[in-house]
This record gives sequence, C-alpha cells and structure tokens, in this order.
Amino acid sequence: MVARRLRMGLIGGGPGSFIGPVHRIAAELDREIELVAGAFSSSAEKSKIAGETYRIDPARAYPDIATMLASEAAREDGIDFVAITTPNHMHLPAAKAALEAGIAVICDKPATTTLAQAHELAAIIEKAGKPFALTYTYSGYPLVREARARIAAGALGTIRKVTVEYPQGWLSKPDTGKQAEWRGDPSRSGVGGCIADIGVHAFHLAEFITGLRVTRLLADLGTVVEGRAVDDDCQMFLRFDNGARGSLLASQIAVGERNGLSIRIYGEKAALRWRQEEPNQLWIFHDDGRSELVQAGDPALGSDAQWASRTPGGHPEGYLEAFANLYRDFARMLRGEEGALVPGIEDGLRGMALIETAVAASAAGAGWVDFTV
Repeated sequence: MVARRLRMGLIGGGPGSFIGPVHRIAAELDREIELVAGAFSSSAEKSKIAGETYRIDPARAYPDIATMLASEAAREDGIDFVAITTPNHMHLPAAKAALEAGIAVICDKPATTTLAQAHELAAIIEKAGKPFALTYTYSGYPLVREARARIAAGALGTIRKVTVEYPQGWLSKPDTGKQAEWRGDPSRSGVGGCIADIGVHAFHLAEFITGLRVTRLLADLGTVVEGRAVDDDCQMFLRFDNGARGSLLASQIAVGERNGLSIRIYGEKAALRWRQEEPNQLWIFHDDGRSELVQAGDPALGSDAQWASRTPGGHPEGYLEAFANLYRDFARMLRGEEGALVPGIEDGLRGMALIETAVAASAAGAGWVDFTV
C-alpha cells in the first residue's frame, strides 16, 4: 500500500483549458494526490507555460506524452498515474501509451471517439492490469450516492419511470471559442456533439442511481444552429431492463439554461428528485402524500454519502467536491483499498454505445432500436 501522496501526470489542460485546472483542483483537494508533471499541450511552448501556471518543476513540463512517460519512468519519484483532459480524439492514444507503460489512467468522458475504440481500450486495460477510471462527475455528489443507496435498499419499490434532463444554453449562437470549436469538429469530438458532451452524463446518472440498464431507445437528435457538423439538441425515449420507461433530454441551445442536469425517478412506493444546481437537496415523495427533504450533511445519510461529504450540514458542497470524490475513490483503487465507486471502462463502453446508437438511429429515422454494447 502506498502511504505517501500519489503523484499525478496531467495530459492536456494547457492554456485556455477549463477542465484541466478542474482536474488539478479536484485531485489535490484531499491531499491524497499532487500534480508533479504534465504534457499539457501539443505545443512544447504552451506546455512549458502551463507548467509555470501549475507551479510544477519546469523540467517536468514535457513537450509530448512519450517524453513524459519515458522521463518519469526513469525517476525514483516518477508519476503513479496520468489524468487525461484532452479533446476526445486523444483519449485512446494517450490512455494506450500510459497503460502500456504500466501507468494507471483516469480520463475525461466519453472514453474514446468511437465504440470500436472503446472496445480496443477495454482490451488494453485488461492486458495492462492497471486501474482505469472515467470522470462522470455527477456520480461523485453525496446525495446522488444517497439516492443510489436508497433505491438499492428498496425505498422506492420497483422503478417504473425515469426522467433525466440536461439543458444548457451556451451554444445557442454560433461560437468559435476554443471549448466550442473542438466539440463541433467530428474529427476531434467523434460523431456526437451534445449527446457526447452532456447526453452521456445524463445517461450515466440514470443508470448509476437506479442500477437499471437501458435496453431500447428511440432517438431524435438535431443540429439547430446552422453550420454545425454535429448535434446540439437531442431527446430520446428509453426502456430499461426491468420494463421501466424513461426519457432523456439534452440540449446546448436552450437559451437561459446554465447547467440544468436533473433527474426524477418514480417507483411503486415513492419517487425522488435531484437537481445539480441545488445539489445539497434530495427530495423523496412517498405514496401516502408525505414529502421528505434529505439534505447534505444529515447525520442519517448512508455510508456512501457520508464518506463523500466533507462539511457539516448547511455548508454547501458542489461540483469541485464531487469531482474530488472521484479522485479520492481513484486513490483508494491505487492504494488497494475497498469501497471505491468511481466509474470505469464498462461505463465508458455504455456511453460510447449510447452515442453511436442514438446518432445512427436518429439519422435513419429508425424509431425504437435495441441498445447493446
């Protein structure tokens, strides 16, 4: 078991990146991990600048991934794992290089740009025998984990209906900014736009909380803003493996919306509701008419939610803390400890299958189709 702080190498996260700094903050929040090295950009100069921003040893801000992996392997204090925060098209080559060098990987979602690549990555992970995790951030919220535990314990009874929504408005107009640019380029994002960026988050949340698996879907994806090469708005009906019906809405052209991920789950005995913009409240609605408000920090929370909480009730925790929970779980895995709830390659395979199935079915007007991985 590793008693010291784990050493992280960051791939991506160069100048102008949003998610790279988020990974660094989340990883270091609990003092389990420290960022010590990185190949932050395909530009050696930008990688050097990023290294200065992150305040690491200048000698460990590398010009490319191969140089970082080789150089860190030669050090007694080399990295224990890499975090991949690049556009989607670099996920497979970066993960492959690290895993084949014997280095564990935590990676942004989606896992790759195609389902075939995700299967290739799964084979690489199995052969390497090293931990691999995906940052489906919202599974790190304490009350999301509480909802999952209550459903698993039968508090809602048989699940009948699941409604999950993820509206944003930041792409409601043409945008050539860095974050929008690569997401709208199929050579970097893959065939999916909105569905790959936020739709998979909604999909993962529905399966993570309920414990159910989608078996069929009917998808309607569209490109609303003229000139885009990928979808920016999508909706679909879902069927789950227990027969429950569901719906998923994801949109990035919903004017006025910020980050409106929410989920409602209806069972035979009760229902629940959680909203990402109010993450410290979980509502339970009972079939006798009672409404129960469960709040972050409540002493009656289950063990998974308590472990994911850092502050007493009334002290709000949010996105960065949820992200940090995934890193703390990943540190558990690397240390050989039990109890980690961090998503892995199976979640990545299902996410990629969702993207490709939905895009193809919508384009063909296929109606209901089977969902398989």
